[in-house]
Amino acid sequence: MSHGENEGNTEGVIRIFRAIAVVICAGLLGYFVYATTVDTESKYPFKLGLDLAGGSHLVYEADVSSLQPAEVPELMNVLREVIERRINVFGVSEPVVQVERSSVVAETKRERLIVELPGVANVEDAVREIGKTPLLEFKLVDQTAMEAIQAGGASSTETAGLEPYIDTGLTGRYLTRSELVFGSGNGAGLSNEPIVSITFNDEGAKLFEEITRDNVGESLAIFLDGAMMSAPRINEAIGGGKAIISGNFTPDEARELVRNLNFGALPVPITLVSTQTIGSSLGESALHAGVYAGAVGFIILSIFLILWYRLPGVIAVLSLIVYVTIMLALFKFIPVVLTAAGIAGFILSVGLAVDANVLIAERMKEELRAGKHIDDAIKEGFSRAWLAIRDSNIAHIIVGVILFWFGTALIKGFALVFSIGVLVSMFSAITVSRTLLIALPINEKSAIGKFFMSSGISR
Repeated sequence: MSHGENEGNTEGVIRIFRAIAVVICAGLLGYFVYATTVDTESKYPFKLGLDLAGGSHLVYEADVSSLQPAEVPELMNVLREVIERRINVFGVSEPVVQVERSSVVAETKRERLIVELPGVANVEDAVREIGKTPLLEFKLVDQTAMEAIQAGGASSTETAGLEPYIDTGLTGRYLTRSELVFGSGNGAGLSNEPIVSITFNDEGAKLFEEITRDNVGESLAIFLDGAMMSAPRINEAIGGGKAIISGNFTPDEARELVRNLNFGALPVPITLVSTQTIGSSLGESALHAGVYAGAVGFIILSIFLILWYRLPGVIAVLSLIVYVTIMLALFKFIPVVLTAAGIAGFILSVGLAVDANVLIAERMKEELRAGKHIDDAIKEGFSRAWLAIRDSNIAHIIVGVILFWFGTALIKGFALVFSIGVLVSMFSAITVSRTLLIALPINEKSAIGKFFMSSGISR
């Protein structure tokens, strides 16, 4: 046996080994998807969106009119975290809280918070809990304006434009924790009076110290949800980041206030603008319809590929199975919250994976017609198809990024799944298909080889 034949045999063994490795890895990944789907207690379930699982959909609008535009994104993220913590407290499974900003071309800028509560049909308790979250504010009392208002009356035209309170910028977003204490009668409230002690973070402590240092002798009013709880006089600069809220609380009222503050004081006021409840039966019907459409579409595509492209079509179907397996595993690992729009994006990405395999098969057929050896035809076919696949998929990814960046929550679900699908389809079409195809011992000059490597009605 010649040296060239030895090298050819070695290369053939390596090709077969790679193909077997791909099949084994795909099989293990497929078993993981199956096992974690059958096991209802698995740590990697499919996470279904509200439109598939059923539940309640709440839309809150935040009042950011008094904020600087540069502060809005950060405060909306803080608001999202606060609401998410409060929802988790009363045991909602897999809640989704998202910030929805108005389009860059919209005339009126609106900041909204989308709250999705899967499995919650009666939304009243959740709305009540979210609404109980207090808005904590600290404002300086303008004694001149206050005295003018008190002297002229609140309805006087001379005092109508006066504002007795000056915003300091110190709000509940700087709060780290609060606790219930009882006054000792030595300046921290009346003896045994329930009061609330709050502690600020480093930024809030610095701001609180600056406010008290620059306004000694003034009164600092403490507001909860727009209602003034107390207005203690500032006798000296207060360091350490601690403040006291007293307002003739009963022990139960003070304890509830501490609980609410610890779960997160809202950085900006919010208003509930809409609610929607989706029944579990409707969500289940949508899920079954999406899965059924995907399965039927996959079967039809597989039949077409096998009948038209024969052996390359069989390899393309195997590649698509690997593609679907990888996608399902990624849905569990990332995890991706699947919605009806997301399933549509997944099905569409399967079409793109088919398109890549069609391009490869057509390029291979052209190379074989030019009289090239099967190995050279496969390599050249993949090489020539890659440029078209790359450019097409880059365009799709750009569209997906734009949709995800500017779209609503529904569109983002579609864009995310679609973009992931495009990336995985490139891998499955170029790597998996090529690895499986070059491992097959095909003699293109034999009648059987010509038949399996031909396409359409040609023989």
